[in-house]
Amino acid sequence: MYVRIMLATPAQVAMAALRAAHESLAACDLETLTHRELLGVLDELETLSCQLPVQWHRAPARLTAETTPKELGAKSWRQVLAIRWRISPTEASRRLTEAEVLGPRRALTGEPLEPLLTATAAAQAAGLINGEHVEKVRDAMSRLPGFVDTVTREQIERDLVRLAAGVGPKELGKAAETMLFLLDQDGPEPDDTERARRRGLHAGAQGRDGMVPIKGYFTPEAWAIYEAIFAKWAAPGMCNPDDDEPSISGTPSQAQIDGDQRSLAQRQHDALIAVGRNTLESGELGQHNGLPTSIIIRTTLQDLESRAGIGTTGGGTIIPIKDVIRMAAHAHHYLAVFDGATGSALDLFRGRRVASPAQRIMLIARDGGCTKPGCTVPAYGSQVHHAACDWADDGQTNIDDLALACGPDNRMVGPNGWTTRINADNDVEWIPPEHLDTGQTRVNFYHRPERLLRPPEEESGNSERGP
Repeated sequence: MYVRIMLATPAQVAMAALRAAHESLAACDLETLTHRELLGVLDELETLSCQLPVQWHRAPARLTAETTPKELGAKSWRQVLAIRWRISPTEASRRLTEAEVLGPRRALTGEPLEPLLTATAAAQAAGLINGEHVEKVRDAMSRLPGFVDTVTREQIERDLVRLAAGVGPKELGKAAETMLFLLDQDGPEPDDTERARRRGLHAGAQGRDGMVPIKGYFTPEAWAIYEAIFAKWAAPGMCNPDDDEPSISGTPSQAQIDGDQRSLAQRQHDALIAVGRNTLESGELGQHNGLPTSIIIRTTLQDLESRAGIGTTGGGTIIPIKDVIRMAAHAHHYLAVFDGATGSALDLFRGRRVASPAQRIMLIARDGGCTKPGCTVPAYGSQVHHAACDWADDGQTNIDDLALACGPDNRMVGPNGWTTRINADNDVEWIPPEHLDTGQTRVNFYHRPERLLRPPEEESGNSERGP
């Protein structure tokens, strides 16, 4: 008879001791401490809080060498973190990025290397700087111009860390901004590589008023293009939504020019709408995921009849119902009908593997985007997935057996990976593989947040809350 004895590793022993120490601290009575003693306890807690991330930074390098995200049932390391610990993808990216620059590294030949931000990692290990300081240093170092050499970069990092040990994050950020400004004055003129690196257009989160903030940098070529377009379509009197018949070609009348009270910024905004609408109506954009490139909006019959409420595009943008009606006046119409009692889609069935355009439109209306929990890819970026049973396993291409899934998530479904099913509430459930299953929600509410606001009596079950 053989008896197998499993010995705890030093790391497991240390973690058990750390948890025991925390439980011991939590059991301590703080009522007897003076304010000076309480401040001393808080000092130690703050130092420990600054140091603990250092231990977290050590693990990802070892984990990435041991396995891959796909073997754990995810499409990326960011998703592994987000699913297992139920954190946002943004927070997962932040932790991974910090681990890359502050954690230990190894060369291709195997020898250990210092962290990329050596001085920052050392100060954090000593508990001299906190997470906000680290973020300011990381941000400043990432924005150093390309002409700064390695020796100077290291000196700048040491200077920032030295400042961080004595000032707050705001003061550190201000000093970093000043340092970057002074560096930029001494550097060479931006070249094509630097311009290409900085180019981009970013759309922020939609605000409560429905407006979407835009910021970014155009290359000289890009701005030259829109400069010419704006000269025509953003001229006074052109593309004015306040006109009964807006002028979009030729020359506006003098009355349209005189009556145009818009600012230059507003005229350029309206010109972009005209450019986009003209491009969509040209028919030259082809198909995207099986449908002609077009705007698809889902709403309810009640909102249309009352002319109140909202519609949601396939990209997740919320649009007031009056704008939906105005946009629909120039568009083809599709009506998606659902059963009032069960919520299942009606009268759209198909006997082949590829979903029809009508079925895609129905799924966009029902799901709003990728149905995998935590995925934010909107309907425009999603594919049709056989959720109830895969086509290779004799699944049917019926609308109530299908769901939307982005390409990477769709490919994660399979043996030893994710599985999907349609529950009694006609919701698509995603069951994670063993390594990522911590009892989290199986249904994605990101694209249909209104469903989380239902009163408890409207819920028919708790199937979406767990296995």
